[in-house]
Amino acid sequence: MSGRPHHTDPRLVAVVAAGGVVGTLARYGLNQVLPHPAGGLPVSTLTENLVGAFLLGVLLESLVRAGAEDRRRRVIRLGVGTGVLGGFTTWSSLAFEVQQLGAGGDVRLAAAYGVGSVVAGFVTCSLGVLLAASLRRPHGTEDDR
Repeated sequence: MSGRPHHTDPRLVAVVAAGGVVGTLARYGLNQVLPHPAGGLPVSTLTENLVGAFLLGVLLESLVRAGAEDRRRRVIRLGVGTGVLGGFTTWSSLAFEVQQLGAGGDVRLAAAYGVGSVVAGFVTCSLGVLLAASLRRPHGTEDDR
């Protein structure tokens, strides 16, 4: 890949776009399996965002622990992280659903869903980071005690 900024490199833009297609199709499939009940908790969006946050934590921690970003790691980070997981997660739907729940009169559920999703997203991402860190720890080090 060239030394130009990532967003101006058409090959990298294509990697992100292709990953986005995969992630969006996966999100669509999950929405078919876990449909959103009218007026209820949007389980599909919550699941997508939490799974995506966890996987992003695993991915980014794994890439960092693998060494300095090179061409291959950049393509993985952009294709899987920005593309696939960016297409799979849907924080904009979260915002819309919070607004809809609140407008429908269930302000407590709206607030709990909104705040809970962000907090749970942080926790699941952190768990992904911890998992990836534990898998990449060299054996026979002081950390094994």
